[in-house]
Amino acid sequence: MSLISIARRGRALALVAGALMILPLAAEARPGGGKSMGSRGSFSRQAPPPTATTPGGGQQFQRSAPSMAAPAAGAAAQAARPSFARNLMMGIGAGLLGAGLFGLLSGAGFGGLSGFIGLLFQAALIAGVIWLALRFFRRRSEPQLASAGAPLPRDGYRPEPADASARMGMMGAAGAATAAAQTQPIELQSADFNAFERLLGEVNAAYSNEDEPGLRQRVTPEMFGYFDEDLTANVRRGVVDRVSDVKLLQGDLSQAWHENGSDFATVAMRFSLINAMYDRKTGQIVEGDPNKTQEVQEYWTFQRAPRGDWKLSAIQQAA
Repeated sequence: MSLISIARRGRALALVAGALMILPLAAEARPGGGKSMGSRGSFSRQAPPPTATTPGGGQQFQRSAPSMAAPAAGAAAQAARPSFARNLMMGIGAGLLGAGLFGLLSGAGFGGLSGFIGLLFQAALIAGVIWLALRFFRRRSEPQLASAGAPLPRDGYRPEPADASARMGMMGAAGAATAAAQTQPIELQSADFNAFERLLGEVNAAYSNEDEPGLRQRVTPEMFGYFDEDLTANVRRGVVDRVSDVKLLQGDLSQAWHENGSDFATVAMRFSLINAMYDRKTGQIVEGDPNKTQEVQEYWTFQRAPRGDWKLSAIQQAA
């Protein structure tokens, strides 16, 4: 194989890598982008139950940092946001690829076979450094066990029954008792449902206007992290997502419960909206139809802290 062939293959690989790096920046349409994201407290690993509005039930989360209690919302938000190591890796990778692509476009290529091999060596070296940095940041972000280094309490010890079936029965009863203690059903008032309908319009409006303070006020830190990532991707692509004429057509309650000092409510909603993507500079339509009304079926979960207001904590698509 000649040096010219090797150089051509190297250029083709660089172009493919560039395309793969651009793909994740695809724009997200409307809040959530038609995906399931967020947390539902103790029910985060369960799909929401079906209702008259959504008889097929809901989908599992695709993006979630489940928190079992309201005090863990800060950790969930931290998990939802891009880490420093991730931003460092993306920046270095984009810089290397940009330098290579610039050389291709200018006709300089990667400097021949030796230059291409040197580039691969540098990329491997930087990847190793980033891998070590990722391990370092992950170790720092992992919570430490409260009982680490402490002796196990003897009061908690119980002799296991000899019969395996009896042992499994005790475990099942304990699990059911724990779940019952964690969540308690609650009743909602008409003011609560009015708040849910109002938040449906306000969250869509804040997302459409890229109003970060407005989103922070109406969603949990975890959901703000997801919305912020989507809006940032739209900025990088050079587009803006506009949502208008949001109208609730039908809605009913799927679940409402209290756990660890916070109230939760999952509501099935069928609503209409107009959604289109515009070029930031020219104002031309990139995706969608500004004259066409869309109909959406989603589950929205709201969370309320003591003496606080309802905030959006999850969006899940209907099955």
